[in-house]
Order: sequence, then C-alpha cells, then structure tokens
Amino acid sequence: MPAFICTTCGTQYAPTDAPPKSCPICDDERQYVPPPGQGWTTLDTLAKRNMNAWRELEPNLISITTAPAFGIGQRAQLLRTPQGNILWDCISLIDRATIEMIKAMGGLNSIAISHPHYYSCMVEWSQAFGGIPIHLHEADREWIARPSERIELWSGDRRLLGDGVTLIHLPGHFPGSTALLWERPQRTALLVGDSIHVAADRRHVTVMHSVPNYIPVGPGTIRDISDRLMGLDFDDVYGFTWGPDIIGGARVAVDESLDRYLAAIS
Repeated sequence: MPAFICTTCGTQYAPTDAPPKSCPICDDERQYVPPPGQGWTTLDTLAKRNMNAWRELEPNLISITTAPAFGIGQRAQLLRTPQGNILWDCISLIDRATIEMIKAMGGLNSIAISHPHYYSCMVEWSQAFGGIPIHLHEADREWIARPSERIELWSGDRRLLGDGVTLIHLPGHFPGSTALLWERPQRTALLVGDSIHVAADRRHVTVMHSVPNYIPVGPGTIRDISDRLMGLDFDDVYGFTWGPDIIGGARVAVDESLDRYLAAIS
C-alpha cells in the first residue's frame, strides 16, 4: 500500500489503500487547505517531478531543499559533528541521489525535528539510513501521522544530542516547538525552524501561533520563550528556509525583537 503525502504541508501518512479523507495538520488553524482542496501524492511520484538542492551555510552545516518547492518549502539541515551527522528538520523528498550524497559525507546518526509541520517523510529518512532514531518532543505526539518504533519522544526543557548539540524546548508555535543549539569554540548557532521566525529585514525575529494565517502568540508566551533562552549565547540564527538567517549579533537581535513584540501588543 502507498504511504500518501499531503501536497500542501508535505506530511506522509501511514500506508493505506486510498488517500486519507483529510490532513489534520492542514485542517488545524496553524496551517490551511488551499482553495482547490486537499491533494495527495506519493514519494515515487514526487521523486519523478522534483529533486533536492544543496547549499553550504558554513563549514559542517548544509541545507537541503526540494526544487521545485514542495510543501511548506522548508529546508532540512545536515549538521556534521565528530560524533556523527544529525539531520535537523526534515523534507518530504528522499531519493537515491540524496541518500548517496549523505552516505559519502558519513551518513546520519539521528534526526531531530522542530515541530509537526516538518515531520514530512521522517520515517522514510530514518529507514534510508538504517533505522536511526527520530527525536520529537512528546508535547506534539498527537500530530504524528505515521507512527514508527524509531520515533523517540523526549520531555522537559532540553535534550543533549551530542557534544555541543542541544535541543531547546520553545513552546509557542506548537506545544512541543523546539530549536537546536549548536555550540563550537569559535561560534554558536541557534537553528529555530518555526519556533522563532526570522523577519524579512533579517535583523529581527517574531513568534507566531500561525505564520500563514497571521495569528500571533500572547505576551505570556513571549516572556516564557525569553526565559527559556536566558543564559544561552549564540552568534547566528538559521531560519526555516533559504534566506531568513541572522548572521552575527543574533542574541541581541532576538532580545530586542521580543522586547519590541511585547511593546507592540501591550
């Protein structure tokens, strides 16, 4: 049986004879069903029409996106560490070329995902690299569309994935929204998914309950995120897709942006 993929958000569902009647992730107010209605595809069909593109953001950090753009247009990020490679966030397309390129760079040891909009084909990615673990925050367990024994739910505020690589729980966009802190002697980066959204000017950030439907979060959420980031120092912020990054001065930019947010809604 095929495992159908929602063409709007890119989420793959458990194998069934026919497509699901709806995509709960797109029916939720944080996402949307487009005017033409719900659409479905499969991984085989997607691989015939699309391919993955690669870009090095800095040494040992490589972004992978699908072209033409598919789903939400997010990027997966390949983080290369001495303890093994980590895939941060996920995209729907996993094909032979992608597998071979990643294997040539040492393969993958684990997958960690910021929130349900990027669960996509996470089980296919895990299986392609020998059944590696998929780290998801337990607060978002209800949104898992394709269960797998490879999914490892974690709880609490932080989870260490390796030396200098830590998952940070930043609830707001989703209850389990997460960022990844990558610490090195020379530089530290925060990979945020949609937990924090980099603004168009690339000098500010915001936090949204729904990005496409323009639903903000309240002051309590902003203060909570500020508290959870307290004591963390980072130079750069990498956003959910090509372009929205803050390179240099990111800690100050985040602090100023959260203060600006609170002032605007007070």
